[in-house]
Amino acid sequence: MSRDYVLQSFRAPIHLQIDYAGELNEQQRAAVTALPSPALVIAGAGSGKTRTLTYRVAYLIEQGIPPDRILLLTFTNKAAKEMMRRVTEVLSNDISSLWGGTFHSIGNRILRRHADRLGFRPDFTILDREDTKELLKSCIDDAKIDIKATRFPKAEVLGEVFSLAVNTQKSIPAILEEYYDYFRMLADDIRRVQKSFEARKRSTNVMDFDDLLVLWLRLLQEHEDLCEQYQSRFQFILVDEYQDTNKLQSDLIDLLAARHHNVMVVGDDSQSIYSWRGANFQNILQFPERYPNAKIYKIETNYRSTPEILALANAAIAPNLHQFAKQLTPARKAGMKPVVVTCGDAGEQAAFVAQRALELRDEGINLDEVAVLYRSHFHALEMQLELTRRNIPFSITSGIRFFEQAHIKDVAAYLKLTSNPQDELSFKRLVRLLPGIGGKGAEKIWHQFKADWEIGEKRTEIRDQRSEAGGQKPLHELPSSDPRRLATSLQGCVKGVPKKADAAWAQFTATIAQLECEPVKSSPAKMLRLITEAGYEDYLKENYPNYRTRLEDLEQLANFALQFKTTEEFLTQLALLSTMETVEDKPAARDSEQIKLSTIHQAKGLEFRVVFVIMLCDGLFPSARSLERPENEEEERRLFYVAITRAKDELYLSYPLIRMTAGYNGDIMQQPSRFLHDLPKDVVEEWNLRPTSF
Repeated sequence: MSRDYVLQSFRAPIHLQIDYAGELNEQQRAAVTALPSPALVIAGAGSGKTRTLTYRVAYLIEQGIPPDRILLLTFTNKAAKEMMRRVTEVLSNDISSLWGGTFHSIGNRILRRHADRLGFRPDFTILDREDTKELLKSCIDDAKIDIKATRFPKAEVLGEVFSLAVNTQKSIPAILEEYYDYFRMLADDIRRVQKSFEARKRSTNVMDFDDLLVLWLRLLQEHEDLCEQYQSRFQFILVDEYQDTNKLQSDLIDLLAARHHNVMVVGDDSQSIYSWRGANFQNILQFPERYPNAKIYKIETNYRSTPEILALANAAIAPNLHQFAKQLTPARKAGMKPVVVTCGDAGEQAAFVAQRALELRDEGINLDEVAVLYRSHFHALEMQLELTRRNIPFSITSGIRFFEQAHIKDVAAYLKLTSNPQDELSFKRLVRLLPGIGGKGAEKIWHQFKADWEIGEKRTEIRDQRSEAGGQKPLHELPSSDPRRLATSLQGCVKGVPKKADAAWAQFTATIAQLECEPVKSSPAKMLRLITEAGYEDYLKENYPNYRTRLEDLEQLANFALQFKTTEEFLTQLALLSTMETVEDKPAARDSEQIKLSTIHQAKGLEFRVVFVIMLCDGLFPSARSLERPENEEEERRLFYVAITRAKDELYLSYPLIRMTAGYNGDIMQQPSRFLHDLPKDVVEEWNLRPTSF
């Protein structure tokens, strides 16, 4: 008779430096001390995700895992450094050998060692955005594409197409069909440019930002020895913000983890909001399918928000069908209920936010602890105007300031030039938009135009003098016999325009002629719509990868302009807003307290004592475009959830009943966002605005 006797491997007792039970809550501790295996950690908003990852690294090291056997992948180098700093603090160990950083920084580190396997030298240069654009211009020339014969995308747009293709692992035709359908007939030519681009990079020993991932993956796929080397090396792989990974990043993780399977991904499916830049929501949703033995850990205790705000957050995300069920539970004491505010129009909404912010300041809440969040840039137009009028300091963290964006300044230049034909800066800005005209060309055409204009002015002056001498009203006081004087002077400059710009110059002149005539000239909204329809929309398609967003900005700028009686009044307000924004850029001029204005995308990861979420109307939030597909509507709801969970103490949700719309030549009634309809009545308090009568 025989029996098996299991011989256990000897391991010296481990004396832990950290009291994990004392430092972590039960859910965090379960994830931190998880046994080796695939693991998905669903970390709800405000639940201590960074703390969990930090202590997981520390726990692995305390269990005897050498730091150089751990790979920590994050989305910012700042996040990786912060986690490693915290680990060092709690352990007092040297962990400099730990591989921690962004996907791109780790890719760069590996490629520097093995670039020769792919036909590059280890001293390759990484192209920045401007370098990439210049190289793409050369590739368009190499491909011998007649850009005069067809409206071909500019280098910046091509760069975005190529980037989306590699990060989503989709073909060029598929990307064009999904994102740039107006260029889909050019798929073959665009593919030729891509091949030229790849060849030029290799021949000049340069890589762009995407290559750091693309070539890293290719290196592992094509060279089995290197793949085995790194699979063996990284015994434990930790990934932060996993819900934001794209297909390329997911493939890299899966390949590296194929040997040990000790991959722990941390994220929140309810905060997946970046599909527009290639993030794949299915990565986190399908993780248990790709790793059948994966353990799922949920961290649901929220340390940020009051119970009332969390009740609203849980109710807001509940209608989404595709999600990991979770229930944020509060660690804080009760506070006030979130407030829903119905406003008459966008101006009244802005007045409410401004007044309430000042009241909160009087109650002891600094302005820099207050945020106004919105779905899109243009939602904050009235808000910026109202805060400027009241001299309330604010900062805008949603990227480039709205009125300083190139497309806004372009269309404003049309209005400025029409109002003041001697505006040299606006003239040159518009002329440089035309093909084949640079700085020197614009300068030459300006001098020609100026001379012609001054001759016309002199003739008008002489005719006025003759009219007065004859006892008649001066010509300039009579109905204009030539309302298109600016366009006429522009036509006189055609000889100085390069041949490749002939057609564009004719269109430019025709547009100016239309802008000079009534009733368009006296309506800034009508002027803006005409500019867009008369060719500027085509310019956006050709030059900007986010064409649709910029076009939407211009449509809403036209709506915003409806409140101004004259073009001059509109331009004055634009100048005041732009000047204030420019002054705010200077550190010395900044107030110590400023209300934060931000898109929700830019505010992800931040928190504020008080949050106002504005413009909660169907078609604005959720956006009209998102309602075309169910999966997009779910992402919009996740965006709403992200906005709600930024608030710590107080939350205000508002929408205007009426909005001025240039396209309808008047006001339209707006429906409250469907996200507000989804909320149970008992989780919010409704405020009805009552304007003071004098």
